[in-house]
Amino acid sequence: MMAAADPAGMASVWEIAPATYRLAVPTPFAVGAVNAYLLAGTPLTLIDGGPNIATSLLELERLVRTCGYELADIELLLITHQHMDHEGLTAIVAERSGAEVACLRPVADYLGAQAENQLADDRFAQALMRRHGIEPQVVDALASVASIVVGLGAPVAATRRLEPGELIEAGGRTLRALHRPGHSPGDTVFVDEASGVMFSGDHLLGHISSNALVTGKLQDGVRTRTRPLLEYRESLIATGKLELEITLPGHGEVISDHRALIARRLEGQQLKAERIHALLRERPLSAHELASALYGRVAFSQAFLALSEVLGHLDLLIEDGLVSGDEDAQEIIFHAT
Repeated sequence: MMAAADPAGMASVWEIAPATYRLAVPTPFAVGAVNAYLLAGTPLTLIDGGPNIATSLLELERLVRTCGYELADIELLLITHQHMDHEGLTAIVAERSGAEVACLRPVADYLGAQAENQLADDRFAQALMRRHGIEPQVVDALASVASIVVGLGAPVAATRRLEPGELIEAGGRTLRALHRPGHSPGDTVFVDEASGVMFSGDHLLGHISSNALVTGKLQDGVRTRTRPLLEYRESLIATGKLELEITLPGHGEVISDHRALIARRLEGQQLKAERIHALLRERPLSAHELASALYGRVAFSQAFLALSEVLGHLDLLIEDGLVSGDEDAQEIIFHAT
């Protein structure tokens, strides 16, 4: 593995496989740097890129140059999912380079009207937080933050809309695009079956568990909430069946044993669901009260993440017939059945 040093002496480019470079692009988010991947073959390919801010663009530019290329040289841009820390710079890089932009169809649909879809998601999240007991002042504060950070993402015009299972030539190899919803509705992994290398985006991370984030889904003109943890478990099980040598995630270090990691993630989800069930056997609680019991007082910026986590595990318990909640109530309270 080759690491190139930046001017401060910190390694920020790694050659993690032949002609495959991991670029650590800074973000303003708590998760830290996002991993972009440069595949040095024909077509010269960049997987993800970072948020739409000047510091990330300048660093991405420098990191690509460290590998011997310019942003203008890039011929293909692949997007793993719709979140702004991964897709925000895509449109700028595509404009500079004329690169083809490829992603799964649901990702393309979302990013084609990114601002409108993000606004709809934010409004849905605010209503959801109120229904599950989060204090109005916290909801209002998060709404203010959302209005500020929305510009870190950017609309993207995909020139190639991929279908699940479709093959695409990228960086001198053939990648298969597989749909893995859960962390986001369009989560995509790109698998080089010949070498056993998977680019996992945020579907699978080694150092932290991926949030299965609740979103709104339009159905018959009504926006209802998704059950992302149920989807995520199915996605993890499907990924566990792949034959892989290494997994290259959207954040953090290379994953060498995806099956062992997936087993730990599934076990952790089951243990958390059991803990929530135990709390509800004591007395009925709202999702926000459950989050407070599990995590204590969390920073307001993490309130929706904590709520998504709890709702996901409640969905597991509801699926098993162990918990119920009145979805028609103004504030939803859950109890053990």
